[in-house]
Amino acid sequence: MATYTPTRMVLNQLKRRLVTARRGHKLLKDKRDELMRQFLEIVKQNKELRKAVEEGLTAAFGSLSAASAVMSPQMLEQALLYPRRTVDLDVSYRNVMSVNVPVYSFGESGGGEDIIPYAFAQTSGDLDDALGQLSQVFESMLQLAEVEKTMQLLAEEIEGTRRRVNALEYSTIPDLERNIHYISMKLEENENATKVRLIKVKEMVLQKAHNYTT
Repeated sequence: MATYTPTRMVLNQLKRRLVTARRGHKLLKDKRDELMRQFLEIVKQNKELRKAVEEGLTAAFGSLSAASAVMSPQMLEQALLYPRRTVDLDVSYRNVMSVNVPVYSFGESGGGEDIIPYAFAQTSGDLDDALGQLSQVFESMLQLAEVEKTMQLLAEEIEGTRRRVNALEYSTIPDLERNIHYISMKLEENENATKVRLIKVKEMVLQKAHNYTT
């Protein structure tokens, strides 16, 4: 417990600090609860996206394995050497309870609607399927990356908020309450001592006055 001079001014200052600390504690608890609510929603979204991505990648890799079985590594590499389309990734941010979380978006250019960069004569149809499946799952992969980064940032903010709530609840507020109680008791003792001295002084004055009149 910090040492304070037991005065009315200090007592009033500590009381104002206690009011502020209690208000801040409530606001931080509300923020923590809302962060947890949003975090749990994102966890659910992450689970659904991860399942979709895993299923899409499993299908794509299965088709790619089948294509690799009938095509030589050189032919496979040559077929995929020059992609027909390019992807431009853009990152922006949105605010979630004072946390800036990323928002990923992408645009494609070149090749029109066709993503196949090779002629069909010397390639397997499984390779076509693999590229189509990878193209379909790409957006889900990007959403998954966005969601997982958001989860990480929210988890860090929840932990920091939890520590501040605990510091206020178990340290700052109890210390202020103890100091206020200590100073209040000291002031009451000083007031009682002052009253006692005044009573004694009054008695002495009355006694001297009585002796003087007699």
